[in-house]
Amino acid sequence: ILVNVARGPVVDEEALVWALKEGKILGAGLDVFEREPEVHPELLTLKNVVLTPHIGSATWATRRRMAALAVDNVLAALRGERPPTLVNPEAWPKVMPAT
Repeated sequence: ILVNVARGPVVDEEALVWALKEGKILGAGLDVFEREPEVHPELLTLKNVVLTPHIGSATWATRRRMAALAVDNVLAALRGERPPTLVNPEAWPKVMPAT
C-alpha cells in the first residue's frame, strides 16, 4: 500500500495507476497530487484508491497550533521583533530597518 501525504511530485501517478491496475501495489491513499489541483483521472475510477483534498493536517490540534504560530508572529512583528517562524528572513531588514 502506498500513502503520499508529503508532496505530490514524489509519486509518478501514471506509474501508480499502472501498478494499481496490475496488482503490483494493493492500494493507495493520496492527500497530495502530482499536478495539484488536478487529479489523474484514472485514480478517480479505481476502487483501491482513497483520495483526500490536501487536508491531511486538518485536525483541531494542528489548526490550533497554526493559529497560535500566526498570532506569535504578528505579535512579534508589532513589537518590532523578527517573527519566530519567518519564512523569508532576508525580507525582514527591508520591512523593519534597524534603528
